[in-house]
Amino acid sequence: MAMKIRLARGGSKKRPHYSIVAADTRMARDGRFVEKLGTYNPLLPKDSEDRVKMDMERVKYWLSEGAQPTDRISRFLEAAGVIEKKERANMQKAKPGKKAEERAQERADKATARAEAANAPAEETPAEETAE
Repeated sequence: MAMKIRLARGGSKKRPHYSIVAADTRMARDGRFVEKLGTYNPLLPKDSEDRVKMDMERVKYWLSEGAQPTDRISRFLEAAGVIEKKERANMQKAKPGKKAEERAQERADKATARAEAANAPAEETPAEETAE
C-alpha cells in the first residue's frame, strides 16, 4: 500500500482549513485516510505558531514506514528541521517570453532616445547664446 502524507481540505468556501493526514495514494484528496497527523490553517499569519501543527513523532513514524510527503508537506517538514532541504527547479514562469522582452527593450530604447533628445536642445541653447 503506497502511503502519502498530504493535505485534506476542509472548511467552507473561500475559508480553507487543511488536515495533515497519512492516506493511501489511491484514496480521494478529502476521502478516507489512515491517521490525522496535524492541521494547517493558511488564513493565519506566516509567523503564527498555530498556522501549522503536526504530531512530529507520528510523522517520523510514517516517514520511516515509507510514506512520501507531498511537496507542501515536505516544505513544512523542512521548515521544522525534520528532513533536509531539497534542491528545487526554480521555474521562471513569471518571466515574460521573448517577444514581450523585445517589446520592453524597444520601449526602453525609445524612452532613452526621447530623454536624450530632450536634454540635447537644452544643452545647445546656452552654447548658442554665448556665441552671439
